[in-house]
Amino acid sequence: MKQALMEVMRMNRICRMVLVTCFGSFILVIFYFQSMLHPGMRSMDAGPVPSNKSGFLTGTTFPLDQNRLQVIRRNPFGMDICCRKGSRSPLQELYNPIQLELSNTAILHQIRRDQVTDTCRANSMSSRKRRVLTPNDLKHLVVDENHEMIYCYVPKVACTNWKRVMMVLTGRGKYSDPMEIPANEAHISSNLKTLNQYSIPEINHRLKSYMKFLFVREPFERLVSAYRNKFTQKYNTSFHKRYGTKIVRRQRKNATQEALRKGDDVKFEEFVAYLIDPNTQREEPFNEHWQTVYSLCHPCHIHYDLIGKYETLEDDSNYILQLAGVGSYLKFPTYAKSTRTTDEMTTEFFQNISLEHQTQLYEVYKLDFLMFNYSVPSYLKLE
Repeated sequence: MKQALMEVMRMNRICRMVLVTCFGSFILVIFYFQSMLHPGMRSMDAGPVPSNKSGFLTGTTFPLDQNRLQVIRRNPFGMDICCRKGSRSPLQELYNPIQLELSNTAILHQIRRDQVTDTCRANSMSSRKRRVLTPNDLKHLVVDENHEMIYCYVPKVACTNWKRVMMVLTGRGKYSDPMEIPANEAHISSNLKTLNQYSIPEINHRLKSYMKFLFVREPFERLVSAYRNKFTQKYNTSFHKRYGTKIVRRQRKNATQEALRKGDDVKFEEFVAYLIDPNTQREEPFNEHWQTVYSLCHPCHIHYDLIGKYETLEDDSNYILQLAGVGSYLKFPTYAKSTRTTDEMTTEFFQNISLEHQTQLYEVYKLDFLMFNYSVPSYLKLE
């Protein structure tokens, strides 16, 4: 009798253990599916974006680089990025991929993000200035509401084609093929909505919730490209009048009256002298075509999820379109441009630039070189 009673008690313990195990497994399954539906719940430790009295962001929004490559599978902002109806947002695809293993592309972009973060941290430690962004600083950030993306365009880094793609994505035009859109139409401001057109709460929401990306290029190659386009093409009379005449007046001794009036024959050496002249930026900011990426897109204040490069333009662009869920039917335009500025061409332009001016010019664009991991060009004679 006693043995039978002990057997019954043993069976009761086993049943209770099985019941507890099943219940625990059921709870885990519920949490698993909940996290799949709301991936933003996985990391809630980032806290709100710092803001000033006006409610606009004042500090950096990028995550610390703890766990470096591991962080790519988490949402670094710690907010709910839940998505367009019936699909996953680009941020979910990037930071919470369905596949468990990181692709080489994902790792590459994490390394690029870390490079920006490290450079910004080092720069903030060496500078006492604290920069506060205003809505006017966001006029280069193009918003795609349909796919929850923000693109900061940088002139002379395939921005015409990316604006064409954004026009297709936002559905504001009648086009489905980016290359059907005339180049001049891509640059009409009313065809695309920029972040500065939103209210401050709307701005902060989109900076937190949308996937943000930009494209960069070797700084001096971009600079030569801007010079060639704006000062050596006869049709750019507006640039000749506004900037060319000013450059000739300041930098050319014994300039002819015709050169002072037209400004259409600016030499590259004069253009460089104009850029390093302290009076230039005291009068007004650089034109966007030769302004630094650091100043156009504010990567130390805005966390960019993807940093594409001109050198890997097609691969980086199509990766972004894949994350947006449109990669199967929309590809980034590719075509061979015979007039493209190359590294060899840039080398030739810098041959007649003095060591002193090379050094000063490098200082102007130094952060772009460091932030986006471009080495000092071999043709420079820097000591």
